Amino acid sequence: MRGFWKLLLVQAKLYLREPVATFFTVIYPPLMLLLFGAIYGNKPTPFFGGRGTMDVTVPAYIGLIIVTVGLIGLPIGAAAARESGVLRRFRATPLHPLAYILSDIASYLSMTVIGVLMLILTGAIVFHIRFEGSVASVLVGFLLGTTGFFALGYLIAGLAPTARAAQTVGMVLAFPMMFLSGATIPLEVLPAKVQVISPYIPLTYVVSLIKGLWFGDPWSQHWTEIAVLVGCLLVGGAIAARTFRWE
Repeated sequence: MRGFWKLLLVQAKLYLREPVATFFTVIYPPLMLLLFGAIYGNKPTPFFGGRGTMDVTVPAYIGLIIVTVGLIGLPIGAAAARESGVLRRFRATPLHPLAYILSDIASYLSMTVIGVLMLILTGAIVFHIRFEGSVASVLVGFLLGTTGFFALGYLIAGLAPTARAAQTVGMVLAFPMMFLSGATIPLEVLPAKVQVISPYIPLTYVVSLIKGLWFGDPWSQHWTEIAVLVGCLLVGGAIAARTFRWE
């Protein structure tokens, strides 16, 4: 366990030293919130069921952080570690391989949590956002969405031959998801033809689940989201385990 915690700390520091990853995980979502909050404010509107624009934007942006870490930061980091020989060196040490894998997952999860906390604090302090759900339920929904996308991220890292390829694939997948799932732009304001695409995007179900739980929906209203995200976790995780390479 001592080796695990040391490795976790090192990997977290390495993540924070990467300016692009740190910016899009920790800084970008609060900045976007401040920008659109300055434009639209948070006055309750019938369009959002009596809630303000920032009330519905904050839980949606949690999905934005999840997809950024899961499909961009994680695949690039994992593929780069393999490409540079870091994984091969870890395999040669007495440290159990599972310790490295768990610390890797924990480091990315920690960065995701930090980004989400920064987002929520910005929304609470500046816009006094409303929260009507259960903290425990939202936390479970967040962990389900995050681990599902982490599984997809490791799948990309395992299949990509290089870190550059992982970056390209991750961005090609992530950016359309950001804008067609309701994570960046509410689905309610998107054209009907665009909304037809959203059910085929995994991030749509992350945003829908977290927003629903955020505003107090029972889990029984989100069986579809649960099934899709559990499927991403199980199928993506199983394939990622088979394609994982130390060198």
